[in-house]
Amino acid sequence: MRLVCIWLLLLPFIAFAQNKSRPNILIIFSDDHTRQAISAYGNTLVQTPGIDRIAREGAIFKNALVTNSICAPSRAVLLTGKYGHRSGLVDNSPNRRFDGSQQQVQKLLGAAGYQTAWIGKWHLNTLPQGFNYWTVLPDQGHYYNPDFITMSNDTVRQTGYVTNIITSKSLQWLNQRDSSRPFFLVIGQKATHREWLPDLPDLGAYDKIDFPLPPNFFDNYKGRPAAAAQDMTIDKTMRLALDLKVRPNYEKNGIYNRFAPAEKQVFKGYYDKIADEYDSVKNDSAALLRWKYQRYLKDYLATARSLDRSIEQVLHYLDSTGLAKNTLVI
Repeated sequence: MRLVCIWLLLLPFIAFAQNKSRPNILIIFSDDHTRQAISAYGNTLVQTPGIDRIAREGAIFKNALVTNSICAPSRAVLLTGKYGHRSGLVDNSPNRRFDGSQQQVQKLLGAAGYQTAWIGKWHLNTLPQGFNYWTVLPDQGHYYNPDFITMSNDTVRQTGYVTNIITSKSLQWLNQRDSSRPFFLVIGQKATHREWLPDLPDLGAYDKIDFPLPPNFFDNYKGRPAAAAQDMTIDKTMRLALDLKVRPNYEKNGIYNRFAPAEKQVFKGYYDKIADEYDSVKNDSAALLRWKYQRYLKDYLATARSLDRSIEQVLHYLDSTGLAKNTLVI
């Protein structure tokens, strides 16, 4: 019986050793993306079929921790496997620059015969090293008609919505790669980072939903000075023009002046109505606070909607090409 048990334990490893086809590795990196925006984690007010499929067909983490959840350090963790004090990035300070000369996962995989690529948001204050291919957004990037830095260090303006462009570039790279070699690809999405600009088809996607307020929504943090001093509240942190899009400057502001005329007409037309909503509650502090919360969630989740749609598109591509049989998707 002991010999049988040992043999059964060894079977999976023997099967893996006999399989000469190494798995492809695809990592989709979203940004400032909370689990509460994913229906696989129990949110019944939104639906994320793309991410839910990964959870359903693979694994879902419900008890997990991270070494560092801040934007740039979290990317450094993925690349190096190190804590922030080891990778050189402990926060998002602009004077901290990622040291690309250190050992990274793409360098190890490249040495083992993998084709490697990073496409989309990078945000490490230096350019990628050790990839066969990369094209990245400068700094945080823009939602509409974003710029991309190429491997020749040119900066090129792309037409369209950033989530769709990054997805399209990723699928194009997969189409053109050497199919005789396994690949390691990171799709670095900008969504759902502040200032949460939804794609045009997603404007108003959640306007008919009244999201319930958390039980501690009106907490005044009495007796907790550190909590009272932090600047991550709906009341203090939601900037009227930049975050809530109430009459932003479409001519001068760098976030809102990148629209093509047709895009601007649709986007501004929607948010002009939102500005009218603001006018109706701006003199009632409690009503205004609730309104800010609803607008924040509606914009955030609408931005996440295009992200999930792009994940569905990528999964469909893997299915249609047969790559799904041997690709690890994270």
